Amino acid sequence: MKASFASSKLYPGTVRDYWVYVPAVAAPADGYALMVFQDGAGFINETGRFQAAEVFDRLIAAGDMPPTVGVFVQPGVMPALSGETQQARFNRSYEYDGLGDRYVRFLHEELLPEVAKTNKITADPNLRAIGGSSSGAIAAFTAAWNRPDLFRRVLSYIGSYVNLRGGDVYHDLIRKTEPKPLRVYLQDGSSDLNIYSGSWWMANQAMASSLEYSGYEVRFDKGTDGHNANHSSRVFVESLQWLWANWKQPIVAAKSNPKSERHYITEFLDPAADWEEMSSGHGFTEGPTVDQDGNVYFTDVRLDKIHKIDHASGKVTLFRDNSGGANGMMFGPDGRLYVCQNKKRQIIAIRPDGGEDVLVTDVGSNDLVGNAKNEIWWTEPAQRKIWFTDGKGVRKVVHEGLDFPNGVILSPDQSQLMCADMRTKWVWIWQIQPDGSLVNGQPFYHLETWDENSQSGGDGMTMDSEAHLYVATRLGIQICDAPGRVVGIVNNPKGLQPSNCVFGGPNLDYLYTTNRERVFRRKMRRKGLRSWSSLKPPQPRL
Repeated sequence: MKASFASSKLYPGTVRDYWVYVPAVAAPADGYALMVFQDGAGFINETGRFQAAEVFDRLIAAGDMPPTVGVFVQPGVMPALSGETQQARFNRSYEYDGLGDRYVRFLHEELLPEVAKTNKITADPNLRAIGGSSSGAIAAFTAAWNRPDLFRRVLSYIGSYVNLRGGDVYHDLIRKTEPKPLRVYLQDGSSDLNIYSGSWWMANQAMASSLEYSGYEVRFDKGTDGHNANHSSRVFVESLQWLWANWKQPIVAAKSNPKSERHYITEFLDPAADWEEMSSGHGFTEGPTVDQDGNVYFTDVRLDKIHKIDHASGKVTLFRDNSGGANGMMFGPDGRLYVCQNKKRQIIAIRPDGGEDVLVTDVGSNDLVGNAKNEIWWTEPAQRKIWFTDGKGVRKVVHEGLDFPNGVILSPDQSQLMCADMRTKWVWIWQIQPDGSLVNGQPFYHLETWDENSQSGGDGMTMDSEAHLYVATRLGIQICDAPGRVVGIVNNPKGLQPSNCVFGGPNLDYLYTTNRERVFRRKMRRKGLRSWSSLKPPQPRL
């Protein structure tokens, strides 16, 4: 069935053709499996090289793939108002080569609901595949990479993993990012393109190497052809058989793979542990901090509350209602809970007996950190300022000018202060002087950013005992080594962007993270530090 789609809000003004293949068997109880092809006309063409409908019929009948609805979609075109004097806008590169989630959102939110009006399609991502050639191939990978909850099988022919729109970054991101539940088929030839944006052959080899290194289920079929369908059409049946092999079994993220090299992220993550939801139903969670016993406290900014998580039992209790707009928090060495109160424009310290000490008044505050001497630094994002108080009456601005200063943390030896500039890709670092002032600042930690927005979203931060910095960002918890490089990215639990993170538990070996209306934790192979601990970290490998 051929149809046209012209009502996209994500790609306004565009028109595109698409075809839907429905197998000649009844839909399973949970619905048909799904496979989406970019540049779909070439795959569904009954006289073309692939003839996907006929191949699907045979593979479904043989049990090599489940009963599957195929959706073959063309890239969007915005027609010109006057075809004689004006040129249409062709969206193929914009839709396919970009690295953000816009295209997969288009499929999920706009096109596939149209298909689902007449065909029952499963929501199980293990039974949903996506594929294409060239830019259509990187579009398929990007869709599954961003939304493995929607697609987990990727078919990639002569994929454009080069710098057309930044696709060459995948070679590094795959190695840094916690493995995702994906199964990936790659094909390319040694005579593929070698142009201004890169070498397709080298890029596909790099993709295969990165996926293998990270423990993914991956197959790379190498040939000698160029940027064409000669090789891919010959292996079309075989590649689909591999992609759908054992389709009744779920695809899971790689925990260990004897055929792969060591994935560096396992230096930090315990492969046996995943995110565990600790609390939900909040307005917006923030400010996690850990007490002397390893219990974690967090704020609900929108509902004006502070909650406590008992680490041993997992029980969540209300610690304080009407919190004064509590946001960033930390426990100090004196056992007091230091709190940024936005509504009251002050910073307080809550004593173990429940009493309050007002430390700073008439100032905005977002996040804070303190040292062993109960000196405090805090950020005031709206005014682009970082403040300092010695707790004895001295209060001063120690830095101005970051676009949006947000989370702050101290180095393990208390000698340097780091601050995330949320609207850039940088975490800044300064040396702390005896009077609390900051000198020798540098945009030091280089965070990874996403395609739709160059802002990292860097927010709350924590530190481990070996001076690795953990930063809550849009892409996940980014782990930076002491020289300032991202060495790992921990996937966001349930795709929810984190606002902050802290190590908790009696041994500080659980990473807690606040994610919108929820709080999660997971067991780690590294141990955290309290912000006021003083430890000289090991000299980093440069």
